[in-house]
Amino acid sequence: MPEDYYKVLGVTKSDSQEDIRKAFRRKAMDYHPDRNKSADAPEKFKEINEAYQVLSDSQKRAQYDQFGHAGVNGGRNTGSPFEGFETFGGFGDIFDSFFGGSSRRTGNQATRGDDIYTSINLTFEEAVFGIEKTLQIARIESCDNCKGTRAEPGTSPTKCTSCNGSGQVRRSQQSVFGQFTQVVGCSSCEATGQIVSSPCKECAGVGLNRANRSTSIEIPQGIENGMQVRLTGWGNHGKNGGPAGNLYVETIVEDHAIFIRRKFDLIYELTLNMAEAAIGTEILIPTLEGKDHPLKIPSGTQPGDILSVKSKGVPHLRGNGRGDIKVIADVQTPVKLSKYQRDLLEELNKSLKGESPDNLSDNKSNDNNLINKIKDVLS
Repeated sequence: MPEDYYKVLGVTKSDSQEDIRKAFRRKAMDYHPDRNKSADAPEKFKEINEAYQVLSDSQKRAQYDQFGHAGVNGGRNTGSPFEGFETFGGFGDIFDSFFGGSSRRTGNQATRGDDIYTSINLTFEEAVFGIEKTLQIARIESCDNCKGTRAEPGTSPTKCTSCNGSGQVRRSQQSVFGQFTQVVGCSSCEATGQIVSSPCKECAGVGLNRANRSTSIEIPQGIENGMQVRLTGWGNHGKNGGPAGNLYVETIVEDHAIFIRRKFDLIYELTLNMAEAAIGTEILIPTLEGKDHPLKIPSGTQPGDILSVKSKGVPHLRGNGRGDIKVIADVQTPVKLSKYQRDLLEELNKSLKGESPDNLSDNKSNDNNLINKIKDVLS
């Protein structure tokens, strides 16, 4: 019996879809084979993906909560309110047939393959500028040996004579409501409509096999942490010629050492001393390209003021243009001062108050020279 999906992700039935998504991201980072080299990491990662595939889908989650693993792995059609009662002697079938419904698909119908969910780790720069990555996945594919026919090469399935190839038979049944006819899956051919006398040895007559595949995935510029990239048709193969599902790859983006991302802008905290903030200066601001960009700091800059380096942020996801680098001024007051630094600040304090014997406050040139001296000794 597979482990409880809620336990696999470390969540409870009362947790929200967002809680489940966050739990999946944490678990995926812990057990991703690229990050975790322990022997059981690939199997754990597979369990985590399987659990997330069910619990992230509201319909599948409801089925799982009601019927457990059988509710999501049995391939039933959940459109009927009496679905899930097959184990009680066909109770669901009786009600479905009485009211004109049908709770079973025939085995020979084309069925779309399941979607696959996985994740990929990206550096901050890879997410910002985009990159092509190679991804390893395990998926269900049509058997190469029998090409999905389920029969050993050189042989062919034959039409089931019990159901005439339809995969269904009609059965009369007596109930408290009277006698009625019920359509059920043919037991002779397991509702496939075909008899396979010589099952394929590679897939044991299933028509599908598990395979490990490698594919390239294009990560678009500007993608954010937690976004998904879809690869159409890269999910599990369908049955009886049904289309393949899709592959959904969630991005897990590393933090940057100095920048914080806010949509398409980058936040950068710039440390200034009090003299630089007072008289202004020009500072080189780092960029993601690795080349510093000059930024003029105006005189009188206050703590928390925001300046911008235009078009050096994150490229827009689907379109032209880039965000900005938002530079937040962090004006710091010195904690330890030499005697010379203290004397300069005391002289400036008197000047700003107009208490200087030389009335320096009326002489802006002298005041600026004094502040420049302070800037030099604080730098």
